[in-house]
Amino acid sequence: MNLFAGFHDISFWQLIPVAGVALVASVVGGVSGYGTGALMPLVLVPLVGAEPVVPIIAISAMFTNSSRVFAFLKYVDWRRTAIVLVMAVPTCVLGAWGYTRLSSAGAALVIGGMLILSVPLRRLLKYHGVKVGDVGLALGSFGYGVVVGGTAGSGVILLSLLMAAGVEGAGVIATDAAISIVVGIVKISVFGIAGVITAQVIAFALLTGLVALPGAFLAKTFVERMPVHVHTAILDVVVLLGGIFLVWGAVH
Repeated sequence: MNLFAGFHDISFWQLIPVAGVALVASVVGGVSGYGTGALMPLVLVPLVGAEPVVPIIAISAMFTNSSRVFAFLKYVDWRRTAIVLVMAVPTCVLGAWGYTRLSSAGAALVIGGMLILSVPLRRLLKYHGVKVGDVGLALGSFGYGVVVGGTAGSGVILLSLLMAAGVEGAGVIATDAAISIVVGIVKISVFGIAGVITAQVIAFALLTGLVALPGAFLAKTFVERMPVHVHTAILDVVVLLGGIFLVWGAVH
């Protein structure tokens, strides 16, 4: 497989904004736990079309999430990581397989709407002292698996689940990354079996993944100096923006 063939008909100057957005998205993701799945399609779709975007992001995310786990290792909540993975991995296989067969526009519309509502709902539950326990986290993870398997930018769902389960601050970033590595391996395996991982997919994934590696360590300096309530507020804003982005993408 000739990886350089993956950049066929794409100039060096067109690759510069892709690399730039990949680095910015990595820093944003390192601070908020979310960003790559929402930002990268903005520069990838005009160049390669919509079909290869989810496989590209799945592979490149292995780089960013690995560096994120390494940078935030001491903050990972391994117990909740296990709960999420036990429930999400089987349904992730289903979601990834469905992506190779169906459009995700309708699902993105529903997901985006739910995400927009999730912030005021989470704050209302917190105001009344209601939290999601292990059972609620497990049930939510079952649905999250289907969504993350077949869409890009759905990481905000996992953030919402972890925050509702009581994970805070850097723990959200670290636990999200640890879960996403395993989910990513599952998605890549399904995409590989389905034959949608081409030279173009691998080439763009390597470009964006390698450029984004320093982002987690740049973000760590921001997170460790940030109060928990400020970090939580940033995550809420990102969840809202992520939901709006998904709805906008589905409608247009």
